[in-house]
Amino acid sequence: MNELIQTLTEQTGVIAGHLWGIPSIVILVGTGVYLTWRLRLIQLRGFRHAVSLVSGRYDKADDPGEVTHFQALSTALSATVGTGNIAGVATAIAFGGPGAVFWMWVTAFVGMATKYCSCTLALKYREVHPDGSISGGPMYTLKYGLNMPRLAAAFAFFALIASFGIGNMVQANSVVDGLAFLMPDIADHKILVGVIMAIAVGGVILGGIQRIAQVASAIVPFMAVAYIVAAAVILVIHAAEIPSAFATIFNLALNPWAAGGGAIGAAIQYGVARGVFSNEAGLGSAPMAHAAARTTEPVREGLVALLEPFIDTLVICTMTALVIVVMGVWGDARPQELQGAALSAYAFREGLGEIGGWIVGIGLSFFAFSTMIAWSYYGDRCARFLFGEAAVLPYRLIYACLVAVGASIPLQLVWNLADIANILMAVPNLISLVLLAGLVQRLSEDYFSRSHTPE
Repeated sequence: MNELIQTLTEQTGVIAGHLWGIPSIVILVGTGVYLTWRLRLIQLRGFRHAVSLVSGRYDKADDPGEVTHFQALSTALSATVGTGNIAGVATAIAFGGPGAVFWMWVTAFVGMATKYCSCTLALKYREVHPDGSISGGPMYTLKYGLNMPRLAAAFAFFALIASFGIGNMVQANSVVDGLAFLMPDIADHKILVGVIMAIAVGGVILGGIQRIAQVASAIVPFMAVAYIVAAAVILVIHAAEIPSAFATIFNLALNPWAAGGGAIGAAIQYGVARGVFSNEAGLGSAPMAHAAARTTEPVREGLVALLEPFIDTLVICTMTALVIVVMGVWGDARPQELQGAALSAYAFREGLGEIGGWIVGIGLSFFAFSTMIAWSYYGDRCARFLFGEAAVLPYRLIYACLVAVGASIPLQLVWNLADIANILMAVPNLISLVLLAGLVQRLSEDYFSRSHTPE
């Protein structure tokens, strides 16, 4: 069995390495650059108005939809604020060096335009069912906006598979990884921990998007603030070292004489891959949550969505990265057995003592839980699109069971599978964004031309 897992890990690693090569990185970042230019820096122009939308100022109870702007943002954030911020950043630094963080920033900035475009289209082409429930996302954009039903089905299939990886087994695996660093005996009870998580996840997701949104809007803000405060305390204590930390990140990202050509390549590869894993810009997952928002203005939800990469990567991921770098637990100083969540826990423990490690462990558990419940919704929308409403309940049951499986298999194999599924679902979504960028531009110009929607 161990030999089989080792073989699978090696083979999937090779496949993931090819899929996340230079062409894929160029396509992902290039699409974001193109949309940033086409939409005239929408991530800067629309930022202030996006914040006002989340405040509830524009919410109308009688608009079609199932959740508020804030709940839609919380649900989408709950799928992104999680292991990507704790385990993903640590993995990027462990394998790509601190320079990988710079490329996470690049991915996040242009990803704000990507998120805006994809979520605007999700509202434009969503389906409102007779019972008032909503279905939306890139599969509906491809089907109705571009008349590409086969590509729509391809996206839904890959997203369905990805939900079991990025949204499920990666999360469960990282929770065990983080907790085992704090309580080594946990490593001997992985399946039990997985079963407990599976029961908790199942109890929420069987209630559908409204219950998921309610739980997410309660968990995400609280845990995000607690985690940010802990990181901020460490950074305040080591404030004098922050400038040199930023210098290290920039130097190793851009200076081939300091990092070496191969090291820069690794920084770009891991930075972009983990950046996309963290904020999911370009994957097409978040539009499925935002499609359920109560609004008649597609652009409004697109604006709300562009806040995600900012909060997730430019704020939370950056703080995690700075803690790891200022505490000096990277490179040769990094214990070789620590790669993912355990490395972040180690850095926080070095900065705050035992309580720092516990903050990461507990925070990771809540973040991962919220990610699992949000991704279950993405998967069940894809199951419904492919197989009809009857497939939703079986999907949710299978999804909950796989939480226990993910908790007990090796870390690197899980990450490899997640990376493969991520890029395969991103391609159909990116095609729709490029082909419909002109429509989003016209919708944006119309929206911002009205006097009551200032930029």
